[in-house]
Amino acid sequence: MTTLVNLCGKAKNMIVVTGATGGLGGATVEHLLRRVPADRIGVSVRDPGRARHLADRGVRVRQGSYEDPAALRDSFAGAEQVLLVSGNDPAADMVGLHRRAVEAAVEAGAHRILYTSQHGAVPGNPYRPSDVHLATEAILGASGAAWTALRNGAYGPLDQVLGPWQRTGVIAKPEDGPVPYTDRADTAEATAAVLAGDRRFDGPVNLTAPAAVTFDDLAGIASDLTGRTIARVVLDDDQWIADQIATGVPEQMARLMLTYYQAARAGYFAEADPLLAELLGREPHTVADRLAADLAA
Repeated sequence: MTTLVNLCGKAKNMIVVTGATGGLGGATVEHLLRRVPADRIGVSVRDPGRARHLADRGVRVRQGSYEDPAALRDSFAGAEQVLLVSGNDPAADMVGLHRRAVEAAVEAGAHRILYTSQHGAVPGNPYRPSDVHLATEAILGASGAAWTALRNGAYGPLDQVLGPWQRTGVIAKPEDGPVPYTDRADTAEATAAVLAGDRRFDGPVNLTAPAAVTFDDLAGIASDLTGRTIARVVLDDDQWIADQIATGVPEQMARLMLTYYQAARAGYFAEADPLLAELLGREPHTVADRLAADLAA
């Protein structure tokens, strides 16, 4: 069971964020800068040169990567909290790399480790990255440090999720199921709120949009926004794999993505959670909001 701990009045020290030149990590740091002094923020990045814009604003920038535990320990030094942004290289031993990062944070004396996990990371989920997240959460649980797993809803750009629907008028994907597609900007803002605020969560928590939708729902929303009929076409799994390979997608990657659709249709992502809205203090962006913004861009 998730436990909410009130830390009002406790002295707050440095927050270190990994992956701060990436999309989620970088946006999280930007939101942190609006909440806490820059000298309380550190980042651990592969290439410090790419974080010059943060150093110029007073953020502590140190080199570190999950492949280099010694550098990680140095980049985590003095941190009360460390945010570990999960890796996503399907060819790498991500569990082993995450283990090194957790161990480095513990050795550096971090009091709390936060980890960007995945919504629906439960046993039996056929989407393979779920296994990585579950294994990493187990490592966190055995680490001896306080920890929080932010199980983020799918926050990829909707044009990547839906394909070229604006050009074709069709959302042609395998059979799916309800998913609370979440805005990455909202996820980053909520992550910064957890890092900077007086609320601490022990164990896993879900950060998702407030409603789960299907491709049928999205086709209807897109039709309303554009004033033209956007069709939803369900593709056979094997045919979709063959089509992906024909367009140059590596077969391993295509089969990995198919497990996502299989998990969605089995209901593993169906449960939405109100916590994201609570942390933001407002309603998160809906898929309709995001599609409208894409159309206006």
